[in-house]
Amino acid sequence: MEILEELGKRMVFFDGGMGTLLQENGLGPGELPELWNLTRPELIEDIHRRYRAAGADILTANTFGANPIKLHGHSTEEIVTAAVNLARKAAPSALIAMDIGPTGKLLKPLGDLDFEDAVSAFARAAAAGEKAGADLILIETMSDTYECKAAVLAAKESTRLPVFVTMVVDEQGKLLTGGDIPSAVALLEGLGVDAIGLNCGFGPEQMKKFLPQMIQACSLPVIVNPNAGLPRTEGDKTVFDVGPEEFAAVMEEIAKEGAWILGGCCGTTPEHIAAVVRRCKDLSPQPIVPKNRTVVSSFARAVVFGEKPVLIGERINPTGKSRLKQALRDNDMDYLLREAITQQENGAHILDVNVGLPEIDEPALLRRAVMEIQGISDLPLQLDTSDPKAMEDAMRIYNGKPLVNSVNGKAESMEAIFPLVKKYGGAVIALTLDENGIPSTAQGRFEIAEKIVKTAQKYGIEKKDLVFDTLAMTISAGQENAAVTLEALRLIRDRLGAHTSLGVSNISFGLPQREHINAAFFTMALQNGLGAAIVNPNSAAMMDAYHAYCALSGSDGQCAEYIARYSAQKTEAAPPPAAGEITLLDAVVRGLKESAHAAALKLVETQEPLDIINTQMIPALDRVGKDFEQGVLFLPQLLMSAEAAKSAFEVIRGKMTVNGEQTKKEKIILATVKGDIHDIGKNIVKVLLENYSYDVIDLGKDVPPETVVDAAESGNVKLVGLSALMTTTVANMAETIRRLHERVPDCRVMVGGAVLTPEYAKQIHADAYSRDAMGSVHYAQKLFSGE
Repeated sequence: MEILEELGKRMVFFDGGMGTLLQENGLGPGELPELWNLTRPELIEDIHRRYRAAGADILTANTFGANPIKLHGHSTEEIVTAAVNLARKAAPSALIAMDIGPTGKLLKPLGDLDFEDAVSAFARAAAAGEKAGADLILIETMSDTYECKAAVLAAKESTRLPVFVTMVVDEQGKLLTGGDIPSAVALLEGLGVDAIGLNCGFGPEQMKKFLPQMIQACSLPVIVNPNAGLPRTEGDKTVFDVGPEEFAAVMEEIAKEGAWILGGCCGTTPEHIAAVVRRCKDLSPQPIVPKNRTVVSSFARAVVFGEKPVLIGERINPTGKSRLKQALRDNDMDYLLREAITQQENGAHILDVNVGLPEIDEPALLRRAVMEIQGISDLPLQLDTSDPKAMEDAMRIYNGKPLVNSVNGKAESMEAIFPLVKKYGGAVIALTLDENGIPSTAQGRFEIAEKIVKTAQKYGIEKKDLVFDTLAMTISAGQENAAVTLEALRLIRDRLGAHTSLGVSNISFGLPQREHINAAFFTMALQNGLGAAIVNPNSAAMMDAYHAYCALSGSDGQCAEYIARYSAQKTEAAPPPAAGEITLLDAVVRGLKESAHAAALKLVETQEPLDIINTQMIPALDRVGKDFEQGVLFLPQLLMSAEAAKSAFEVIRGKMTVNGEQTKKEKIILATVKGDIHDIGKNIVKVLLENYSYDVIDLGKDVPPETVVDAAESGNVKLVGLSALMTTTVANMAETIRRLHERVPDCRVMVGGAVLTPEYAKQIHADAYSRDAMGSVHYAQKLFSGE
C-alpha cells in the first residue's frame, strides 16, 4: 500500500502509545525505550501485533529517541534497523513509520545545538529507517519550528520517503518557542511535507479546539494523535483517564471536522485504536480545500498577502545608506538590530535584509544577520541578495517561510533561484525584466510575468508563491515611467490574478523633496492593486499615506488602526529606538546585547551599581516577563533580553566592592529529574533566575533523587526547581519531592514541564507549578520576600 495514494480515499489510522505500554511492562525511569528493541524484542513485536489487530494501518517503529544525540554511544543504525524489522515482522502488510522525536535540546542561538548538527543527527536516523524498510517518516512531538525544519531537511536530503509531521502546542495553540499553527503550517508546506498535524500534550477534547485553525491554514492532509487525556498519578503510577469509547467518540467528531489520519499518543492502547477504527473506518474524508494563499512566515507569525497591503521595511539595505555600510564593514550587528526594531515598532510587516557590499563575505554575514534579527524580532524576513550562495545559506537557516528577493525573467536567474524556492519553501519577488532588459510598456512587463509563472510551474512552484515587481523607474528620466508601472500592476492583478510588489522610492530618484513624490505614488500604486511595498516605515509621510489608504479602502476595519494611531486620546507608547544610543532599560527590553553592555559601561561611571539594577535592570526584566506572559513577545526574544541583561550585569557586578552589595541573592537548585534527558525548560528557567540575581545551582539532567536532596541539605537551599518533559519520568519527580519534604522540610519545590498540569503538580505534592519560565521567577520572588 502506498500511503500517499491511499490518503483521501478512506480514513487512515496510526497506532497509539508505545512508551506508556512499555512502562506497564517494567520499563524503568531513565531507561531508553529504544534499547528494548534489542533486549525485549518479543514485547515490542507483540505491541505492534496488537495495534495491527486493532486496525492500525501505520505502525510507528520504536525509534522516537533513536538518534546519536540521545542514544549516548549506542548504535543508531543497529537500534533503528531492529525497530523497523520488529514492526515489519509483527505486521508484514502494514505501513511502517520511522519515528523521529526531538533531541531534547534547544538549537542555537537559543541553546547550544548547532542547526547542522541537528540535521546530521536526524539524517542518520532517517537514512537507517529507509534502509531497514520503513515506508514513511513521522517527525512527531515537535515544539520548536527550527528543530522541526532540521528534521524535515534531514528526511528530505537523506531519504525518498513521504514525510509526516506532528507538533505539540500549549493551551494558547503556541509551540514552546512561540510559533503558532498558521506560521508552522506555512513553514512545513513550504518545505514540502506530505501531512501535518498535532500529537501529545492534550486529550482529544482539548486538541479538537485547535483543529479549525489547522484546517483553515493547511492545504495538506491533517493528522490528529492525542493522549488519552491529561496524565495524573496513582501511587507511583502515571495514569490517563480517557477510556477507549470516550476517546473514540471525540475522534469521530475530529474526523467529521476534516482530519484524515487518526491515532493516539501517550496513554492510548490497542483498545483505544480499535474503538477509533470501529467508529471512523466508514467515514468519508472531508475534501481538502486548497487555500491558494500567498503567505510568508517567521518562527512566530504568518503574513498573508491580500488581506491588506503589506509593508516591507527597506532600512537594512546598504543602497544609499553610508551609516549602514559602515556598520556592515565594522560587523556592528547591534546597528542592524536597532534598525530592525525601529521598523517593526513603526509598522513594518516584513523586514528586508540585504548586506551586500563588494568587500565583505556576503553569505557569512547574511547568515549571521538573519539569525540575530530573528532573535529579537518576530517579523518575517525578506532575504535580499543577488548571490545564489548567500541566498541558499540564508534560506537554509531561516526559521520560517521567507520572502525571497529576487528572481527575474532571465533563464539563468530562474535556473538558479527556483530550485532553492522549491527545496526550502518561500514566496519569491519576481522582477518583470529579462534578457532584453526592462520593457518600456506595461504589456511587455505583463508578458514576462506570464513567462515566469509558466517556468515556475515546471519547478513545482505555484503562482501563489510569486509576487511580481513591475519596477518603478524614476520619473526624472521619463515622466511616463509612473503610468507604465501602474498599468502593469493592474494587468497582473486583473489578468494574472497574482500579487504585486514595488520598491516605491525608486520613482523619485534625482528629484528634490522626494518624500512628497513617494507618498503620492505609493497611494496611486495601492489604488492600482499594489499588494506589497518596500518602503521606509520610519517616514511619517509614507505611513500617513498607508494608514489613510487602508481606512478609505476598507482594509482597516472600522478604521480601528487609523483611530489608534491618530486619536488625541492615544496613550503614549515607549518611543522606538533611534539607530544611535539607547537606554540600558530599552536595550534589555529589546534584547540588544552590545547596546546593553555599552549603556551599562556609561552608567557605572556616575551611578551606584545597586541603583542601576533597581531602576533599569529589574524594571526591564519585569516588562519583558509581562510581555512574554501576555503573548506580546516570545521565547527567542525573552532569551535575547536575558542575554542582554547578562551582558549588562557583568559590567555592573565588576563595579561592586567586596564589602558592598551582594551580587547574588538566594540559592536555587535546578534539575531535570532522573530518566529525563530533556533540559530545554530547565535551561530557560536558569537564564531568567540568574538575571534576577539568584544563585542558581544547576545539577543538570537525568538527576537521581538522592543527588537533589543531598545538594539541598548540604547547601541549606530553600527552593528547588524540578523539570520533566516525559510522562515516563514523572514518578521520579514525585519521589524526589517526597524525599525533599522528608529530609529538608523547610525547602520548597516548584515544578514544570510539558507533561505537567497544576492538578498533577498538587497530586505529587509540589509546592508550586510554573506554566513557563517567568512563573518560576514570580514564585521565587514571592517565596523569598516572605509573602
